[in-house]
Amino acid sequence: MKIHLPNGAFLGNIDQFIQGFDPNDPTKLSITAVDNWMWLHPVVLSMIASLTVGLNRKNITCQQIKARSGHYLERMGLFNFLGIDSGMKISEHDPSGRFIPLTQITDSGGLTKFITEMIPMLHLSPQQAEPIRYIVSELVRNVLEHAETEYGAFLCAQYYIKSNTIRLGIADTGIGIRKSLSRSHSTTDDIDAIKLALMPGVTGTTHREGGTALNAGAGLFFIKSIAYTNRNFFIVYSGTGMYKLLRKEKVEGLVLHANPYLDKHSERNDLSKWGGTVIGIDISLDSTSEFTVLLDLIRDTYSRAIRERKKERYRKQAKFI
Repeated sequence: MKIHLPNGAFLGNIDQFIQGFDPNDPTKLSITAVDNWMWLHPVVLSMIASLTVGLNRKNITCQQIKARSGHYLERMGLFNFLGIDSGMKISEHDPSGRFIPLTQITDSGGLTKFITEMIPMLHLSPQQAEPIRYIVSELVRNVLEHAETEYGAFLCAQYYIKSNTIRLGIADTGIGIRKSLSRSHSTTDDIDAIKLALMPGVTGTTHREGGTALNAGAGLFFIKSIAYTNRNFFIVYSGTGMYKLLRKEKVEGLVLHANPYLDKHSERNDLSKWGGTVIGIDISLDSTSEFTVLLDLIRDTYSRAIRERKKERYRKQAKFI
């Protein structure tokens, strides 16, 4: 496998970085980088860390990072996962309120511990912290319940003071969205599976609309809706497909779409194959809506979508009676 770190890789232009990913020869990982400045979204680090699992450290190589911003990679803990001495000497200041280093979570106990430690680090008001707590919990829970990987989820986050934004990335190298959904749903390709997973009430645990009592198929829809409401980027990358929620124009009123096709977005199904799932999200704290109000709106949209899909299924069944 090969990864190249470019000058910039944020959610808005993440396509170029992903196109440079070479998944061939999964027994080795080689990392190269530009010599000057780098600005990387936390999702990039989560992806690289997840690729190290199960590899012999002798088969992991990383070009010497000459860019001054390479100190960011050291402080976020990337070289610890690579098992490589970066040669960088930095003063490790308290990360509280600024970033969450790369973390691997393999069980529900680890998730609880991480969230307990994460929230105080963010130094946010309860109104701002609750959506982030919810997003992290849902994303990690999805990995633990559906990815079928013993290595769990890899995630990290950073707070950007100028834009008052938190950027979060999570990655796993499990079975991927399409294979997870295939237990109960038929899809034509990876991007079709991703968009199906973004619809409310769809889960690989059952073909029933609305899921089950333990898994309602709402997690990704809720998270996309939070990003949509706050006019932020959100990506889901699995297999060869990627769905990217784009920033919408600011308008009066708020209408959530149960169907991801209706949101302003870009999609691709020709990328290097990722054998798992990658999710990145930006959250603008200036525009974070009252979370309880937002959840009520999301739940209303969710319930309406389930009712409409059930009616559509009954209409199709009636045609054959």
